[in-house]
Amino acid sequence: MSTRKLKKVSFGKKEIPYFCAEDGGYLEPDDANEQTYQITQKEIVKSVDITSAAKHFDLHLPHLGPYKLDYFRNGRQLLIGGRNGHVAAFDWISKNLSCEFNVRESVHAIKWLHMPTMFAVAQANWTYVYDENGTEIHCLKRLYRVYELDFLPYHFLLVAASDNGFLSWLDVSTGNLVANFRMKVPRLTCLTHNPNNAITFTGHPNGTVRLWSPNNNEPLVRLLCHPSAVLDVAIDNRGLFMVTTGADRSVRIWDIRNYQCMNTFRVQSTPSRITLSQKNLLAIGSGNEVKIFNRYSDQTDKPYMRHQMDLRTSVISSLQFCPFEDVLGIGHQDGFTSILVPGSGEANFDALEANPYMTKSQRREMEVKALLEKINHELITLDPDFLAKRCDDLQIQQRSTMKIKKKKSNKHRLMNKTIDVLEEENPIADSINDKTDHHQSEKPILRRKRGKKNLAAKLRSKAARKEKRRRSLVQQKLSNRKS
Repeated sequence: MSTRKLKKVSFGKKEIPYFCAEDGGYLEPDDANEQTYQITQKEIVKSVDITSAAKHFDLHLPHLGPYKLDYFRNGRQLLIGGRNGHVAAFDWISKNLSCEFNVRESVHAIKWLHMPTMFAVAQANWTYVYDENGTEIHCLKRLYRVYELDFLPYHFLLVAASDNGFLSWLDVSTGNLVANFRMKVPRLTCLTHNPNNAITFTGHPNGTVRLWSPNNNEPLVRLLCHPSAVLDVAIDNRGLFMVTTGADRSVRIWDIRNYQCMNTFRVQSTPSRITLSQKNLLAIGSGNEVKIFNRYSDQTDKPYMRHQMDLRTSVISSLQFCPFEDVLGIGHQDGFTSILVPGSGEANFDALEANPYMTKSQRREMEVKALLEKINHELITLDPDFLAKRCDDLQIQQRSTMKIKKKKSNKHRLMNKTIDVLEEENPIADSINDKTDHHQSEKPILRRKRGKKNLAAKLRSKAARKEKRRRSLVQQKLSNRKS
């Protein structure tokens, strides 16, 4: 490696800490005998600054639950929806309310779309799309009796699971229904996707987890995860690990690359909901209690944190870690609760990917760029690296064909040069030939331009003609001298 390259590499290594200047948080007990799960939210709120303490709050909504929640990708906007029709979207950090309304019918699922100005709500019969002001934009009657929603941001696909056993992919940029087929399995219990390859994961009461693609009406993989019903499935951000919970109170961690179980442990009560943070913290909701574990830790009997709802009737219905924040959102029977979980969020964010502080102009540019960079649904595969390898092979083939064409063109140039040299070997004959028969001198040039197949034969015939002309000229000169 040259010194110039070494300087570039060393300069890049020095620049990395400046771009990732923020450090993640952590929870550390004061006493050596004290465990981290014994620290309560009140103690954490007293120990942190005012800005962080304001992120812990509770929305008491007892008559409209149970609630489901969804954070937008940048971690700034929050969407909540109650089973009895209450829907609200707001900036949970500044507490600015964008919209709040009641649809006056049951709400089964909610989901943000590609921008924080649009969201989908699965209601009693059909799925509706609303804007940030709460105005109804679309009524998707093709998505009938949907009870689970998911969104693929890089493909602009809204994934919906209906009560009659259909799994659908709807392109929200064009409004076309990309795929819609019957799953031929019992009613699913959970719906999520792998952020690495956009494959849809579904959990079923027969203990299986199935992997789906809009390009195939059959599941790509069937994985038997539990002897009982699968209650929830969570995938990490890199798309390498999967966590499943079963009705047998077991929690299993799987390696998606080889579909092997890495770890199994049991909890005291049935784990109804799970979620993974950006820093691989696993939150398990069972009843009215939330336990948070470190996924890489083997001490499953000692969780990292624990939080219990104030009321026993507050049964947990949904869990989600807020992106780029040390916050866990909990939707339950009596409303919504936000708790502080130090070390759960990524401290450094990419402003070109998800910017929590984007302005209106940046939001418009983000939408245009996302539409231009939209990925076709036909590219959804289990192995996304295969597409890159295929593209590399095609590029190598194209380069090799270009090299062959260049070599052929160079050969033709050399042959043309030899023709020009042979024409310049006898200047006397060429000058006489030009004077006597000018139209004949242009014929070899036209032939050279027309075809390039029998170059050797053409060269031989041309040389023979020139030799014949030269002999005839010599004979004429000799006859003139004798006379």
